[in-house]
Amino acid sequence: MRTHDFVAVGVGPFNLGLAALTDGLPDVDGVFLEQRSEFDWHPGLMLEGVTIQVPFMADLVTMADPTSKFSFLNYLKQVGRLYPFYIRENWFPLRAEYNEYCKWVAKQLPSIQWNTRVESVTHDGEAYLVHTRAGETFRTRKLVLGIGTAPRVPAAVDQGPYVHSADYLPNKQKLQALDSITVVGSGQSAAEIYLDLLNEIETYGYHLSWITRSPRYFPMEYTKLTLEMTSPEYIRYHQALPMEVRDRLGREQRNLYKGISADLVDAIYDTLYAKSLHGPVPTTLLTNTAVEGVIWDEADQRYTLALHHAEQGSSFTAKTQGLLLATGYAPRVPSFLEPVRDRIRWDAKGRFDVAVDYAVDVTGNEVFVQNAEEHTHSVNAPDLGMGPYRNSVILKGITGREIYKIEDSIAFQQFGAPTADIPRQLVTS
Repeated sequence: MRTHDFVAVGVGPFNLGLAALTDGLPDVDGVFLEQRSEFDWHPGLMLEGVTIQVPFMADLVTMADPTSKFSFLNYLKQVGRLYPFYIRENWFPLRAEYNEYCKWVAKQLPSIQWNTRVESVTHDGEAYLVHTRAGETFRTRKLVLGIGTAPRVPAAVDQGPYVHSADYLPNKQKLQALDSITVVGSGQSAAEIYLDLLNEIETYGYHLSWITRSPRYFPMEYTKLTLEMTSPEYIRYHQALPMEVRDRLGREQRNLYKGISADLVDAIYDTLYAKSLHGPVPTTLLTNTAVEGVIWDEADQRYTLALHHAEQGSSFTAKTQGLLLATGYAPRVPSFLEPVRDRIRWDAKGRFDVAVDYAVDVTGNEVFVQNAEEHTHSVNAPDLGMGPYRNSVILKGITGREIYKIEDSIAFQQFGAPTADIPRQLVTS
């Protein structure tokens, strides 16, 4: 049986980038297995006009290989959109445009095998055996796990026909046929969906609510020194911290990458202002408010939400027909790893114990993860712009050599305590 250098499971943007960066390397034999029939990135959130939250250079390959034929700029050139993009003078591609770009790349990569669901992974003493539902087996020295995250549903929500933001567009018309809709969440997706429903509120006549636990509608922090946290230095610093400290920082740093773009916050206010010209807008916005319980009345076809206002310490209820959960995504451990669980490192909370080079196996050089390391690598895990860096590091782990230059230090600031005394400034009179 042929033994591959690596098998990658799942083809989202990060493993797609790895496939693009390995394409054309004659001495690297990798295969990518994806259960879907084609690439499609967050189809339920392809709202017209919305952009991704990183500049176009944060494509699949540029930050590792600016000369790659799979760059976003080359995609624009090939499809005849380069000059319009230039004239537009906006660094942030449309979300639908980014998705089309990824599809364009995926169609050129023969290493991707679609319609292939992985059922289990075993080990024969020397290599991993990846078994698929169709009965195929792939033998490989290394694994790269890029299965993505799963929609997060609060524990309080366990009944009724709620909709997660991942499925918003297919369910939009059904929601708009109701007399009331409540959006729960605090990030970009919640804001985009709220504005999309707000724009058509008169047409359909529903009452629209937006509830968030956050103290305010946080804009994403996008200042340059903060952006230096997406850096090799911060990865090393954060990954080396004690688990308890990392977990606390994960909660404190949410507005760095889970906030709302400032332009979107302003657009929502401007829309509310314009709609209020002819009277009160049928909408309710509540901050500091957590959903603590949900009761679905089948006869009335309506939810009763048990809510708690954190700052006032008061509890109250609200009724709504439609419930839209923009509550984000959570990492997951695939069940197909169960036969090789003893070969994986786990932390005290049952999560992958991810090394600085993204390895999670006991040998430290066989199994790598993509976007499953937010608890160890912080804001860098989901950041599209850091994907090529991570893939460069993973490729070095797979091949034993630096195929693409890996930056060691890019930040002006220092994240940890100095290892030597800070030099005193010379004083002259």
